[in-house]
Amino acid sequence: MEAPEIFVDVGARASVPVETMPGLDTVDVLTNSTMMEVDALPEHLIIVGGSYIGLEFAQMYRRFGSHVTVVEKSDRFIRRDDEDVSQAVQEILEAEGVTIRLNAECIAATRHGDQIGIRVDCQDGDTDVVGSHLLLAVGRRPNTDDLGVEAAGLELDKRGSLVVDDQLRTNVDGIWAIGDCNGRWGFTHTSYNDYEIVAANLLHGDRRRVSDRITAYGLFIDPPLGRVGMTEAEVRASGRAALVATRPMTKVGRAVEKGETQGFMKALVDAETNEILGAAILGVGGDEAVHSILDVMYARAPYTLIQRAVHIHPTVSELIPTMLADLRPLR
Repeated sequence: MEAPEIFVDVGARASVPVETMPGLDTVDVLTNSTMMEVDALPEHLIIVGGSYIGLEFAQMYRRFGSHVTVVEKSDRFIRRDDEDVSQAVQEILEAEGVTIRLNAECIAATRHGDQIGIRVDCQDGDTDVVGSHLLLAVGRRPNTDDLGVEAAGLELDKRGSLVVDDQLRTNVDGIWAIGDCNGRWGFTHTSYNDYEIVAANLLHGDRRRVSDRITAYGLFIDPPLGRVGMTEAEVRASGRAALVATRPMTKVGRAVEKGETQGFMKALVDAETNEILGAAILGVGGDEAVHSILDVMYARAPYTLIQRAVHIHPTVSELIPTMLADLRPLR
């Protein structure tokens, strides 16, 4: 195929690491795609992977009535987030009866009659978990395996993603890579923004860049998590002087009125410029309310802009200015 311009948008798929997780070829394995085709309630759903996909399915099927066990190799869930967020999410799921196995090493699958066993070596608990269904939620891999990228001279990174520059051009003139296959975050909203960047640059001469994008994503358990910008760990690692403010959802009127007071909100601010560096809202409406912070971040405006805004009562957003009034040095 030849064309003046080629746009590679081949997506990604769930990773099934048979080479590093022995026994996967001996059992029936579900992914985020095939899980949607299950037409009966699993008696005991084992989920390997304690990040976004795994946790969303864990809560969902526990509420459907399945016994659910989440097996995670790390010492906590969602490691890209701060420890206080991970701990709060774990407490929410445990309160609903989800069994959690952290620090799992040498994970392997085995057949136990008509059941599936997952061998784990954990600090606490039994060394085997046996259930009726197995869901793998251990990441995704780009669909670049059979593209023949070598014929075009396209460069791949170690994960198999197409290497692109700040405007999503590959190393070959006239070829762009957009969406999940370029390794620049695998979210629907960032994939659509990839299209916007390429279209604006090619059609309108607007020099939009990936680096203009502020990190933003959600964890859609109940209550949801909305995350924007830097985490507290990233701010600390940067060495900059910063301020932090937190507020429990027990002090958010909308959450109290709905009887859904799990979670908290947190914001981080640059102590010199007063610009918001990042925020997390884990709580009812958090995935929507966090956008009021995100928009101020894109405007590069000081936090006082949102602190002095008069928000509608009774909403979750109205407590963001109140939270920002309690900023203190990050130590």
